Amino acid sequence: MTGEMGDVLLRSARLVGGSAEPLDVLVEDGIVTAVGAGLDAGGARQLDLGGRWVAPGLWDSHVHMDQWALTRQRLDLSSATSAAGVTFLVEQRLQAKPPETGQPLIGYGFQDGLWPDAPTRELLDAISADVPVVLVSKDLHAAWLNTSALLQHGHAGHPTGLLREQAAFDVNVRVSAVPEEQLDGWVAEAVDAAAARGVVGIVDLEMTLSLDRWARRVTGGTRGLRVRAGVYPHDLEAVIARGLRSGDVIEGTDGLVTMGPFKIITDGSLNTRTAYCHDPYPGLEDAHEGQGILTVDPDQLVGHLRRASSAGLVPAVHAIGDAANTLALDAFEEVGCGGSIEHAQLVHEADFERFARLGVVASVQPEHAMDDRDVADRFWAGRTHRAFAFASLVTAGARITLGSDAPVAPLDPWVSMAAAISRARDGREPWHAEQRVLASVALAASTNGRTTLRMGSVADLVVTDTDPLVATDDQLRSFDVAATMLGGRWTHFTLDGDADIVQR
Repeated sequence: MTGEMGDVLLRSARLVGGSAEPLDVLVEDGIVTAVGAGLDAGGARQLDLGGRWVAPGLWDSHVHMDQWALTRQRLDLSSATSAAGVTFLVEQRLQAKPPETGQPLIGYGFQDGLWPDAPTRELLDAISADVPVVLVSKDLHAAWLNTSALLQHGHAGHPTGLLREQAAFDVNVRVSAVPEEQLDGWVAEAVDAAAARGVVGIVDLEMTLSLDRWARRVTGGTRGLRVRAGVYPHDLEAVIARGLRSGDVIEGTDGLVTMGPFKIITDGSLNTRTAYCHDPYPGLEDAHEGQGILTVDPDQLVGHLRRASSAGLVPAVHAIGDAANTLALDAFEEVGCGGSIEHAQLVHEADFERFARLGVVASVQPEHAMDDRDVADRFWAGRTHRAFAFASLVTAGARITLGSDAPVAPLDPWVSMAAAISRARDGREPWHAEQRVLASVALAASTNGRTTLRMGSVADLVVTDTDPLVATDDQLRSFDVAATMLGGRWTHFTLDGDADIVQR
């Protein structure tokens, strides 16, 4: 049934966030036209949901889709707890499945913040002198290369082989350059996987402008998601020249692809100790960049925000450290525009209320808190009560949206919701339980703000066997999605076929 479109009456559906009593939902021309008991199907096909739960379809507000598709093909390093552990995984792969001659071995997912040993090029050279090895960190802000790869990418003589920030980004862009047809195929697989988790839309913040790639993919049949495609400073003028504003539909995509936000990165990340903070990182008090890295001068940031917002593009500012968040809010205030701060991982006490007052959305990724809690306890010691502080933002009146930052965390909003609601994972005690949010808040932050399915809304919906508002943390992390609908068309469907179909 996947891909079918047409009028349908969903019988015996329980609405998440609404009535627990089974109702009927009529979908006509991709719109929810009626909700109630005992609706007349007219000429619509009927589907008995058997009391299953229906919620608005899910959105992931921060994705790097090409990277997510690529990392699904790369050597997974996430299990390694040391540099030696990474080299063991690399050596195993080289022995079992070496790359073709002249091609690099690419791995993804290492986190070195708490390692007992240091990543060096010598460690990689010892197991791979001839094959270029490029290992990308989980947060995408660092890359670890052997000597062969360093030579290949213009970093001969680098003392450690561990590149950070722009140098790492540049290397990742180069190793990510695969044939368009191959990448499109991998993206199509990732889109299907997202639809199977109830996802109907993403904000795609790929570093390279993806608008035209998405238009090509939709034309080619990849039609499982709505995509808001962002733009970075290096492509800003080209987008403005095309007259595109945030929300504009890209021609030929049947409304599936729209112009997204203007994205700008102002600091680094926690795991690479480059997030820009008011206080220095422990052990780096006397070091250059001991408080992290500010990648954009405040005056430049104001200029970028003014240029983008005046052209109708909504700014999305990457800020992780508390000093970076302060400067981002200062820039929003000076320009007088709204937008979002992406990540907002560490926020100064005085800045929580500014999000609400300035109309700046906190676009957060709750699973990062679970991945990084130990790193934060070490490098943001004494400040973690305001790290990943979702409840403080909500209490201050700020609007939050949830995302994954895939590939940094899985493109699975149920996982994001579980982390926001419980602040726990892997059987550990909740981390700063006072920063948990209600299930209803987490769901609304994952559905474009829609709290329940309503008459007149676009028929983007997800069908589940369990009410997500009462599901446990473990249930959410492996949540069963029965079906996903996008604009009246099924993009995922696992119901029992003819057994659930009520004939006209």
